[in-house]
Amino acid sequence: MISRKPAHLLLVDDDPGLLKLLGMRLTSEGYSVVTAESGQEGLRVLNREKVDLVISDLRMDEMDGMQLFTEIQKVQPGMPVIILTAHGSIPDAVAATQQGVFSFLTKPVDKDALYHAIDGALEQSAPATDDSWRESIVTRSPLMLRLLEQARMVAQSDVSVLINGQSGTGKEVFAQAIHNASPRSQKPFIAINCGALPEQLLESELFGHARGAFTGAVSNREGLFQAAEGGTLFLDEIGDMPAPLQVKLLRVLQERKVRPLGSNRDIDIDVRIVSATHRDLPKAMARGEFREDLYYRLNVVSLKIPALAERTEDIPLLANHLLRQSAERHKPFVRAFSTDAMKRLMTASWPGNVRQLVNVIEQCVALTSSPVISDALVEQALEGENTALPTFVEARNQFELNYLRKLLQITKGNVTHAARMAGRNRTEFYKLLSRHELDANDFKE
Repeated sequence: MISRKPAHLLLVDDDPGLLKLLGMRLTSEGYSVVTAESGQEGLRVLNREKVDLVISDLRMDEMDGMQLFTEIQKVQPGMPVIILTAHGSIPDAVAATQQGVFSFLTKPVDKDALYHAIDGALEQSAPATDDSWRESIVTRSPLMLRLLEQARMVAQSDVSVLINGQSGTGKEVFAQAIHNASPRSQKPFIAINCGALPEQLLESELFGHARGAFTGAVSNREGLFQAAEGGTLFLDEIGDMPAPLQVKLLRVLQERKVRPLGSNRDIDIDVRIVSATHRDLPKAMARGEFREDLYYRLNVVSLKIPALAERTEDIPLLANHLLRQSAERHKPFVRAFSTDAMKRLMTASWPGNVRQLVNVIEQCVALTSSPVISDALVEQALEGENTALPTFVEARNQFELNYLRKLLQITKGNVTHAARMAGRNRTEFYKLLSRHELDANDFKE
């Protein structure tokens, strides 16, 4: 018998005979095995036992193997799953692996192929030997530590991840950490803000363009999907992506091919997608602003980063870490916060989250002439933050909101008149009102 890595495997099949036979075979190879005769029973096993790998039949009553895989990813993101089927086909296998299934094997299963798949899945899902993958995330918050464990687990598979969180919580840093912990870590990590570019420029950036595709396209240019080949593409503020590009993105995710602007040739891509948003996408879907089919493609696993106000125990840790960094760059003599200064940091509301904390500490270091930051300086920096420049997306959204309110006030809630003044048709104007949760009736006299 070959000596194999100790591991606890869950086998799921509604055929008791085959389940027993496979269990005996794997036990003889040195694995610890637990069995379940249905998907629901398999989920109950996962709730009570620590399992390293799930092997499931595809066709079962009530809950099939792919439905079981989907449910597993909700409760244990990154758990490796191998699917077995007597009715396998290449399209089925491709679809399963694109969704994150580690391997798709056809019955009767060749034992060497099965052992190879098991060894590969266990190796890929093995915990990182150190915390270097998350070194940019400074935390001791139980909330964040649980989230990081989920991130580490999901990093081992290629499933799409949607990161939710308020502006300034560090969504891109989290996406980078997922990439660092993944088998793709030696390949590129490329980020783009989908809300910061005009539609045509965003399309060209993502998909590339052929020479002559538009005025100024003097040569072929590869897009970010190609530039991120083998690695991770991070789509920040995905909720602000224009509707026509949502259609193109969905096609890329479905077919794993990209077609540059002005080209008639598809290019195969191998890219892991991580996206992020501060918007409530289910509400955006209800308003017709975000495609439901794209949402489910992007949201295989969802991670929500808590606001800084929800993890105040991290503020001293973060503040001291950021102070050391800023002092090293600008004023090495700055050493610490006074007790009262730290108390003020702890009681601030932090609507801008970690980004705001970074700015406050940068201001304190820039303005101090003492080794110890005073509470008065912290207070001054916090007051300055109230008038600080917002991000481009925040500024644009605020402008739209103020503009729409002004139009509705002028027209006394007459949507036809307001749309005409804005140079938009009624449908577009209603979508804008919905996006900003404005009701024209509130402005009628």
